[in-house]
Amino acid sequence: MKEKAARIAKKLLSRENVLVVSHIDADGITSASIAYESLKRADKEVDVRFVKQLDESEIKDLKDNDYDLVWFTDLGSGQLEDIEDFSCVITDHHEPQGDVDSPEMKDRGNILSYCDSNILELNPHRYGLDGAKELSGSGTTYLVAREMDRGNKDLSKLAIIGAVGDLQASEKNRLVGKNREILEEAVKEGVVKKRTDASLYGVESRPLPKLLEFASDPILPGLTGDESACTNFLVEKDIPLKENEEWRRWYDLTKEEKRRILSGLADRMLDRGFPIEHVESLIGEVYTFPEDSRGSMLHEAKEFSTLLNSCGRYEKGDVGLQVCLGDRDEYLEKAESLLKGHQKVLVDSLDYVESIGVEELENVQFFHGQDEIPDTVVGTVAGMVLNSGDVDRRLPIIAFAESEEREGVKVSSRGTKRLVDNGLDLSSVMTECSKKVGGEGGGHDIAAGALIPYDKEDEFLEEVEKMIGSQLN
Repeated sequence: MKEKAARIAKKLLSRENVLVVSHIDADGITSASIAYESLKRADKEVDVRFVKQLDESEIKDLKDNDYDLVWFTDLGSGQLEDIEDFSCVITDHHEPQGDVDSPEMKDRGNILSYCDSNILELNPHRYGLDGAKELSGSGTTYLVAREMDRGNKDLSKLAIIGAVGDLQASEKNRLVGKNREILEEAVKEGVVKKRTDASLYGVESRPLPKLLEFASDPILPGLTGDESACTNFLVEKDIPLKENEEWRRWYDLTKEEKRRILSGLADRMLDRGFPIEHVESLIGEVYTFPEDSRGSMLHEAKEFSTLLNSCGRYEKGDVGLQVCLGDRDEYLEKAESLLKGHQKVLVDSLDYVESIGVEELENVQFFHGQDEIPDTVVGTVAGMVLNSGDVDRRLPIIAFAESEEREGVKVSSRGTKRLVDNGLDLSSVMTECSKKVGGEGGGHDIAAGALIPYDKEDEFLEEVEKMIGSQLN
């Protein structure tokens, strides 16, 4: 991988103007930020373009560009056949188009390894690594930036934010694989600190009662969504809520106070029959950034990545880009405004799912957001519903939402680690089943998506039901 990264770096440094094309989520925004900053430091002309999906219309639009080179970050590997006449490089972590282990793809991999090839691609799947948990798109992009100039090691911070935003720390509550090597490098550079602590979202910015009230990963039984219950719980645990008239936050607590809260939460979850992995997810590695002050949501990786996701979901990737590049005034204010709107949309979307319910088939469960749930957040909503404790976690979940802009139905799918260990591969399910109904899709084994034509949902579900049944049985 290092050798391939060096070849890509050499090709990038030999060009004068580069167009960076990236995905709109936190991993895509951090990938684009790493690419942009590394190129600017090398005195190159750079433009950045964010896309929801590298589909046929986007590719057609990109073909008429006047740049020396296109750098695809956090996408591209699933569209190799469609962009093979581009002069481009790819730093992606999604499963490449075709069977990576087939002789044909191995030959293609050899072709892509040459410096004078039309395409140079760096993807962890080609090196026996799992792109869903061992290396993110931003991590793959960082490997190239580091080869461009060793002074770019400070950009490892952005790779950590991208990996966390892509949920790559969720399985073992810590970063693993190649991500961990990048983490250790970031710690050594002094741009990231790591500690074992509560892994709830909001440990930096939220007052204690709000930390519990808005917890969603995991859901806290009897507390999530109930402000008075959260306050009573903390009082019962003898936790002072304020100090000098200021609300206390998690980092204000003593070790003993943290222990009492976490122990109480674990007891609640076990008493209500929550799976042990939910309880274990209460504690994990927390990654913080010394250059931003305590109490700021930019001080901690989960909160920083959520801020970036909110930018991307509303097609404001450029706002997230500027925050990543250091803006702490105008663009940060815009990002925080987007986050507030994003949180309201999620609450309204969850209320809608509760009103319509989740339907179960033999091998899969699903809901349709119609035009009530934006297609940009339906995947996030699907994950929250699956982790809510209100649906059967023994079944993967499929979520639909109408996409007027892309003239079709957006599909998002989510599974669990246990399902993946038992054979579930949502990437292949989304890819193959969407093709059968005239759509396209891809992603990771535990989370994937697709775009299918209108009125094809039932036909698509039939194919999904059969394929998941085959995988799990």
